[in-house]
Amino acid sequence: MRIVIGEDSTLFREGLASLLAVAGHEVVGRAPDAVTLVDLTVEVQPDLVIADIRMPPDLTDDGARAARRIRELIPGLGIVLLSQHIEVRNSIELVASGGFGYLLKDRVLEVDDFMEVLARVAGGGSALDPEVVTRLIGRTKQGDPLDKLTPREQEVLALMAEGRNNLGIARRLWLHHRTVETHIGAIMTKLGLAEDEENHRRVQAVLTYLGHRDNAGV
Repeated sequence: MRIVIGEDSTLFREGLASLLAVAGHEVVGRAPDAVTLVDLTVEVQPDLVIADIRMPPDLTDDGARAARRIRELIPGLGIVLLSQHIEVRNSIELVASGGFGYLLKDRVLEVDDFMEVLARVAGGGSALDPEVVTRLIGRTKQGDPLDKLTPREQEVLALMAEGRNNLGIARRLWLHHRTVETHIGAIMTKLGLAEDEENHRRVQAVLTYLGHRDNAGV
């Protein structure tokens, strides 16, 4: 897989590049700031972009804004954003479009899971860090439809939002896959969402709902 990295920390950028090379991927570009990231991505047309949310020039949400611009210019390109802190406000719309992942930087150290996320996102799927999912689901308001979910349904919803398929959820929760299907059907009904068998479409539906609910961000 051909990958562009957007990261202003030389140490982290080169470490990530080495990790990707060992895994058999080709790093075709390195960008130290958001402006260069957009230009370089358009120039080399990679299979995937991995970028820090906080990058120069402003060191705020430049990486997220660059990702949105890249999505406009190359709609089908997979994008994975990394962050040291949970920042949801500027990423929800990207999650809803598919081919997007949002992970805390510590997840890079979980190499096998990280590589699985990259492959999933490059293939058009979605992946959201478990801590982000937990924070979103935890911000329920009185009268929120999420209040209708049982504790087990909330666990299933969180794993759905991470991008896991039914079998992955079943293995994680030690449930039969048909039990998981039942829980997902109940979740979709309670949230007023039409169920879709494609994994990333289910994630998009759930996170789009959460995004509309959590207008204040995290």
